[in-house]
Amino acid sequence: MRRTKIDYGIDLGTTNSAIARMENGEPIIKKTDTLKDTMPSCISFNKKQLILVGDAAVNALKQDKLRAMKDFRKESSNTFIEFKRTMGSDKTYHSSNMNRAYTSEELSAEVLKKLKSFIIDEEIKSIVITVPAKFTINQKDATLRAAKLAGFEHCELLQEPIAASMAYGLDATIKHGYWLVFDFGGGTFDAALIKVEDGIMRVIDTEGDNYLGGKNIDYSIVDEIIIPYLQRNFSINSIISNDSKREILREAMKYYAEEAKIQLSFKETYNILSDLGDIPGTDDEGNEFELDITISRADLEKVVRPIFQKAIDICKDLLKRNHLSGKDLGSLILVGGPTYSPILRKMLKEQITEKVDVSCDPMTVVARGAALYASTVDISEEIIEKSRDKTKIQLKLGYEPTTVENTEFVTVKILKNDAEDPIPNKCFLEVVRTDKAWSSGKITISEQGEIVEVKLNEGKANAFNVFVYDELGNLIPSEPNEFTIIQGSKVGSATLPYHIGIEVKSKSSGKVIFRPIRGLEKNQTLPATGTINGLKTQKQINPGSKSDFIKIPIYQGDHGSEGSRAIYNEHVYDVIITGEDLPSFLPENSDVDLIVKVDKSERITLSAFFPYLNFTQDVEVPINSTQKEIDANWLENELSKAKQMLNLMRQESDAIDKDLLNKLSDDLSELEKLLRQGRSDYDRKKQVLESLRRCLRKLDEIQDSVEWPKTEEELKKAFYDLEKAFKELKGELDDLNKKRIEENILQFKDQTIQVIKDKDVKTAREMIDLMQSLTLAIVDQALGVQMEIMILQQLNEKFDTHEWSDRNKAKILISQGLQMAITNPNKQRLRGVLVELFKLLPNTKNSMFPPDDSLLIN
Repeated sequence: MRRTKIDYGIDLGTTNSAIARMENGEPIIKKTDTLKDTMPSCISFNKKQLILVGDAAVNALKQDKLRAMKDFRKESSNTFIEFKRTMGSDKTYHSSNMNRAYTSEELSAEVLKKLKSFIIDEEIKSIVITVPAKFTINQKDATLRAAKLAGFEHCELLQEPIAASMAYGLDATIKHGYWLVFDFGGGTFDAALIKVEDGIMRVIDTEGDNYLGGKNIDYSIVDEIIIPYLQRNFSINSIISNDSKREILREAMKYYAEEAKIQLSFKETYNILSDLGDIPGTDDEGNEFELDITISRADLEKVVRPIFQKAIDICKDLLKRNHLSGKDLGSLILVGGPTYSPILRKMLKEQITEKVDVSCDPMTVVARGAALYASTVDISEEIIEKSRDKTKIQLKLGYEPTTVENTEFVTVKILKNDAEDPIPNKCFLEVVRTDKAWSSGKITISEQGEIVEVKLNEGKANAFNVFVYDELGNLIPSEPNEFTIIQGSKVGSATLPYHIGIEVKSKSSGKVIFRPIRGLEKNQTLPATGTINGLKTQKQINPGSKSDFIKIPIYQGDHGSEGSRAIYNEHVYDVIITGEDLPSFLPENSDVDLIVKVDKSERITLSAFFPYLNFTQDVEVPINSTQKEIDANWLENELSKAKQMLNLMRQESDAIDKDLLNKLSDDLSELEKLLRQGRSDYDRKKQVLESLRRCLRKLDEIQDSVEWPKTEEELKKAFYDLEKAFKELKGELDDLNKKRIEENILQFKDQTIQVIKDKDVKTAREMIDLMQSLTLAIVDQALGVQMEIMILQQLNEKFDTHEWSDRNKAKILISQGLQMAITNPNKQRLRGVLVELFKLLPNTKNSMFPPDDSLLIN
């Protein structure tokens, strides 16, 4: 059977993975080699250099991690799990048995190959693979690379919450309202707000944490229960004080923590028990390790509640910024193994909504939804062409794969040039629903093709068979000979989980900030196109010179990231345009306009247009970019700076909510503790950085609220000064400029009223800069050359108060300027003198840091 739709979906999970296929209109989970629905995402390399995947690998995991404790060498480990959390990074996993290191995508490729091997009746070339909604572009690129390494020629990525909502939506009785997908997996957390109208699902907003999941619970049990037990009963100071040894100990104890977590989902108490000799190695005094710890569900709750609370707080923030509460939800859909926890379910009911839905299997709902989505995605023409059986009549089918209507039109056409054998002059078509309850009857197919109206069963996937007959009623083999239409559920296009933007230098403040690209804001439907106009170069670019370049850093920014610092955002790629790329000389202060396109898989293409050259440079962001490991010392320093910032706020203002500051202080202290516990843990450092970013954004919000009264006064003054300058000098302006400025002032008036109403500090600062610039432009045009002469005279009068970098040169320039003002006052020539003078004055805003003149000016 030749497929025209992908039909296969894979949930590539942090701890467990699954594959599903569409069969007769139903998404069917394909059993693993151990007859389970899911397979551990675990890889082991044995001494015979064989690769074990899944259950065979996870069986070796415990002993492998314990074995590393014998000599406390990481290289002793040959079994790996949870590498999804380091996708898109430069993290590698070294196997001593294979004598080489593996990247996260190479290990993920082995998981994909194993899942693919469970399909024995056909070869799969196309696949839909799910990823967390908050995966960055680098992480998605790594997933595509893994699919390619696994032998897939065509791969589509789908956000996990969308997959879950598709599977849930097919059986849901509520076809109108809001759903919240709560996807707490082994390594990542996603919350997706879905709006459903007459069965049509649309993602409204997403939030999440790529470093929050079941793994955090396991390590929290290790750090808060098991290691303190070992410290009380054994001498392990040399292990705890060494980052590498501590990490090996944590990994070895994780197995016991995971078993306790699972058992306490069903029992009130559990005993973590090991015998002498089970755990290799000895403590500082030569004693063998042994575990005998009784844990109650109450003990577990103390440890896991803060982790679950982080996920719940993310949901609360998501609902709040969309002006909703738990009362507005029609359903809360649980996804992921940890959602079986009675502790979590109780917390969700208490804090979000009682409408917690457990009708779908949290472990397989994503894979099933991926297969449903795959049944709507066309296989590429290249793959179809390779797989054609030209001994059969080739058909072209056209239809809507998902609908909320009860009937749909299907077009069928015979492709005469794609069959080897002669096709009868007269052919008949019959479309039959697989439940045999509806048939089109036999219809003559004309050369132009036929349109068949098919009837659909409500609220399910409808599978149809297609039959072709000759005049005598003989069945003629044809392909494709089946298709599926999903009724009652329709998913809108995927959306951007982050703002896509660039790093620019602010002209007014001199700071380097993140600027979202208009049209590529968070939650924008994909594919999408964004633009930024009016950017300026800081320096000249000489043609043919590789050392002369413009840098355009592309970032992903989260909610509220506009105007923020780079640490708040995720770096994607630096677009570099050198003199070798440009056809001729580009002066300083040249305009640059950007067009950035993002396709449905979030592949980015940037076009930079230079009006001065009438030239466009196109750059496609490569999919091989990776993120570097975070330096623990740098992260420690950033945490320290955040605490200093918080303490300064506490001292400077009594108006700030002290409870809020105390909570943030506790959060930062907790992050410092997490970093101490895992300084060499790659994804622990990423987890700490993600949480630090959230704290910094909240601190910024508090700072904005404190600064608002002062900013409001500055905003009002800037508008008053603009109005005053225009009234006093409008007689000196030409009619065209006068009309344009009047329109601008009216716009500023409306915007000022709205900004004051919203208490929007960021927008207010931007407006202040714009209004001050316009005021200066009015004065400049009205006064003509007198503007430059006045500034020159002020610099001369206050010469000794300035810290000139070259006093003699400054004196000569001022003397030349004043002479020019007397003999031949020319605005442009005097402006040139002033530019040179200002270069000799210190740049107090950036004196601590060398300015990056390769960035564009905002």
